[in-house]
Amino acid sequence: MSTEKQPGFFGRIFRKVGEEDPNQPAQTENEQPVDPALDPLAPNPLAPNPLEDAVNEPQIDAASEINPAEPDVPTTDIVEATRTAEQPAELASIEVQPEQDAEKVSESAPEPEPEPEPEPEPDTQPTAKEPTGWFSRMRSGLSKTSSQISSGITGIFTKAKLDQDSIQDLEDILIQSDLGIATSSRIADRIADNRFDKDLTPADIRKILSEEVASVLKPVATPLEVNKSNKPHVIMMVGVNGSGKTTTIGKLASQFKTQGKNVMLVAGDTFRAAAVDQLNIWADRTDAKFMSRDLGADASGLAFDAIQSARSQGTDILMIDTAGRLQNKATLMAELVKIIRVIKKLDETAPHSVILVLDATTGQNALNQVEVFQKEAGVTGLIMTKLDGTARGGILVAIAEKYSLPIHAIGVGEQIDDLQPFDPDEFADAIAQAD
Repeated sequence: MSTEKQPGFFGRIFRKVGEEDPNQPAQTENEQPVDPALDPLAPNPLAPNPLEDAVNEPQIDAASEINPAEPDVPTTDIVEATRTAEQPAELASIEVQPEQDAEKVSESAPEPEPEPEPEPEPDTQPTAKEPTGWFSRMRSGLSKTSSQISSGITGIFTKAKLDQDSIQDLEDILIQSDLGIATSSRIADRIADNRFDKDLTPADIRKILSEEVASVLKPVATPLEVNKSNKPHVIMMVGVNGSGKTTTIGKLASQFKTQGKNVMLVAGDTFRAAAVDQLNIWADRTDAKFMSRDLGADASGLAFDAIQSARSQGTDILMIDTAGRLQNKATLMAELVKIIRVIKKLDETAPHSVILVLDATTGQNALNQVEVFQKEAGVTGLIMTKLDGTARGGILVAIAEKYSLPIHAIGVGEQIDDLQPFDPDEFADAIAQAD
């Protein structure tokens, strides 16, 4: 079969203007001459004209399309020449291996053996994220507070000597850490007196800081005690929104159950369904009794019924959760006073414990909370939570200095055992980073 094709309309125009030679034979696709030595930027006289290819495209027989003739130039050489012509001069010398060679190399290369998975460490091994022991967890939780104080002490000792100005700087650092003006001034005065006797080091200042903080906290460190003669011993938890009252109730319930106490939890926050559900979960987790009412129910009526139910069941401890309320809202505080008034109709000595739960992250605002709740609800003791999330843990020292209320426990985490009785010496050492 003849592969020659008669020129069409565009071919006739080309012959008319003399741009193409009509007698030039059309080149097949496999006969394109490629010379790798040619300058890639110079025009290639042997390169086919795309317009001419479009006009003079040869007709290929069906049989030859299915089984094309063996090309004169190997395919790999054509690819090599084309890449060489297109690449810059400095890249033209790079040898390009055929794809099939790369595949052979890839197939022949041995696959790397998978690394064995590390065996899990036993549960008894301590980790950096979860320090073992209560003191270790507390020290880790108070690291933000202690780091702020420690960095300030270290900065002071970069000066040539410990003079009056540096002592004043130290006092400012302690006040900014919410230790309180009285405690900070007393520490600064003691350091000023000692600096004339000997050269003080950062370790000496940390020791003085720890001793002064402990002296403030020791008189108020009082464990939460339950009077066995009270059946039940009524504990009412109060505090602002988000202070951690519900979680604290659950942790205390767990401790009481460990001591063999019979506990009932009362969902007195009747405004929030989430609070009711959360307390119910804690009751199931600690195997405690649980009592609640519909949303929006009167909390004082619930407390009244709960005391009667606890008496009939021989419950040892009745813990009443209350709605979070801002200390500067008179109407909300009046509702809290109403609950206490109704409870006293059944037992004049109840509630036997009114525990104010404080969020350490509130800083100086916690001082105002203590003042208002003590006045309206007759607070008998304090529990401070979230000491692991703030650099203002020193506020507990300022509260103890000003109000002298018993501090029952502190919390430095979300785990059930991260709430422990308050130890003033451990707390002081953790804040001062004293050895």
